[in-house]
Amino acid sequence: MLGFFLVLLAAFFFCFQNVIVRVLFSLQPVFGLMQTGGFVEPTLPNSFLLLVMRTVLVVPLMAVLAPSLYPATWKDIRQLATVEKRRELRFALAGGLFMFLYLALLYLAIGLIPTGIALTLFFTYPVFTALFAWKLFGTRPSALLWGVMGLIFVGSTLTVPQATFSLAHNSALGVALAIASGIVYALYSVNAQKSFEHTHPVPFTWVSFATTLVLSGLSLLVWHGQLNDLPWTPLWIGSLLSGIVTLTGHLLNNIGIRIIGATTASLIASTNPALTVMLAWLAIQETLTGKQLIGVVIVTLSVALLSRNRSLSKAD
Repeated sequence: MLGFFLVLLAAFFFCFQNVIVRVLFSLQPVFGLMQTGGFVEPTLPNSFLLLVMRTVLVVPLMAVLAPSLYPATWKDIRQLATVEKRRELRFALAGGLFMFLYLALLYLAIGLIPTGIALTLFFTYPVFTALFAWKLFGTRPSALLWGVMGLIFVGSTLTVPQATFSLAHNSALGVALAIASGIVYALYSVNAQKSFEHTHPVPFTWVSFATTLVLSGLSLLVWHGQLNDLPWTPLWIGSLLSGIVTLTGHLLNNIGIRIIGATTASLIASTNPALTVMLAWLAIQETLTGKQLIGVVIVTLSVALLSRNRSLSKAD
């Protein structure tokens, strides 16, 4: 049950990240106390800017905290440079590449289709995770697992706000990019599970974030946009908060993957849209419709069913 709750807790932290980014992109009433937000436009260059600002804070922060979380962190990282550890190094660098790619593809998709639809398509990734894990580890998903997967997808779809959408112009490309983002994230999860057979989640996560920082920085040089006259103080504050919750979420999620595997972890993490809707309702007073409430209930019951099934499996 420890792995289950770690991944569920990670999903909550990722929800905070989603809400923080939403505030950075648009004016919101925060806890009913004040109106703030809308500091940058939701464009691809600004998305890369926020990603760079977040990772440039996370990488040194984790460098300081890592030895407390896992004392052998720097020893393990130094060993990755040796010939004997080249395989483990490739897995860690692949983790950073996959992390960067899924974010870049998702940002591109959000620029072409409504955010809610892009996120729902992205959160089809548990299906791909289950298929990749089946191929790589031989762990065939049970009928119950496929059923829970379907219920979570239906519930998450119901939580998406209404949006006008058609497959005209670039929308088809947006759909393809959102699904591709989910496929890459599935590869990240399965790659992490394979890596954790030989590498602890803490050094793996640090190397992944460092790789993401380098790749996002290079991307910002290409898509730099207009960086003059930006409100840097709130952007840095938002990036710091986003970085802390993102780092915590990835650490918890990766440790959970090590315990319960990528397929089950991805199923729990796919509750993110429903949890984000609930958090947005509490934190920034977004309206929660009856349809969205039904979706939240379906997702909650699905996760409870998954948790009970794992408990019974352990008891047997």
